[in-house]
Amino acid sequence: MSKPTRTASAVLSFALSAGVMFGALGTTTAMAAYPDKPIKVVIGFPAGGPLDQHARLLTDKLQAVLGQPLIVDYKPGAGGSVGADAVAKSPADGYTLMLANTGVAVINGALYSKLPYNTQRDFVPIARTAMQPLALLVTPKLPVQNLKQFIDYAKARPGQVNYGSAGNGGISHLVPEMFKTATGLFMVHIPYRGSAPAFTDLMGGQVQFMAESIPQAANYHKQGKVRALAVTSRERNPALPDIPTVIESGVKGFEVVGFYGFLAPKDTPKDVVARLSDAFKQVLTSPEVRERMVSQGADPAFLGSEDFARFLATETPRWDKAVKASGARMD
Repeated sequence: MSKPTRTASAVLSFALSAGVMFGALGTTTAMAAYPDKPIKVVIGFPAGGPLDQHARLLTDKLQAVLGQPLIVDYKPGAGGSVGADAVAKSPADGYTLMLANTGVAVINGALYSKLPYNTQRDFVPIARTAMQPLALLVTPKLPVQNLKQFIDYAKARPGQVNYGSAGNGGISHLVPEMFKTATGLFMVHIPYRGSAPAFTDLMGGQVQFMAESIPQAANYHKQGKVRALAVTSRERNPALPDIPTVIESGVKGFEVVGFYGFLAPKDTPKDVVARLSDAFKQVLTSPEVRERMVSQGADPAFLGSEDFARFLATETPRWDKAVKASGARMD
């Protein structure tokens, strides 16, 4: 076989170079094109709840940043597990995301023995978007005005003070359990099917104590229907500015705050993850978004993908311990 001429070699070299160049250009174009269709955000709870409010606040603004609509899809069931399982099994292309709360991301793994997903194995974190402290509440019928008085009251009556929750294994169950551990109190858990009936009995005095998210707690506190004693964050909350933190009230190191965050199926391309994470960061710098989020009882608290992954790795064992201490099981 004869050697190619100098001209033929030059043509071959150019063709190879052009192939590499246009191949790289095609990849770059594909990367730049994301997203080129609507993005679905799955919530594992019914419409109208706190996660739904959070999703709609962010998706409206994200559409302007990403250039595509974000469609909220509700898949309720099993404490958010049905929705999480659906997202974990979706294509890892950035077009199906999950908005998770503390329960879905880090509590369910300890609560359900046959959970169909594992947060750290089956998902890649996109962004933590908010932290959500709770308020510790008592019925106004209780003769206490602050947390120290309540602790003294409950210690003098072991087993006689009840606390209500929205159900076994949820954050409103586990936070009081953490509080019991931190203070040495013996209180009896009364689980309800949702926070509304629990609040009704708290107002009526059938249960004496409860931990609940700030918006609902602040609303009832301002009406005088319940009495807020402390908030579980490290700093006071704007919705209850006169109510001290649990730490201020003398329980050293007690900081327990729920969170919201977005995740995508494992193996979602890194450039897509980065694009989404940056979009959330842009949206969360908006004063309007931050103000509305605070009014919903959540504190804007952006973490990018890698930092959110580290946060989840730290939070998971903490909530595992709380679930085990409570004895809660859901199957």
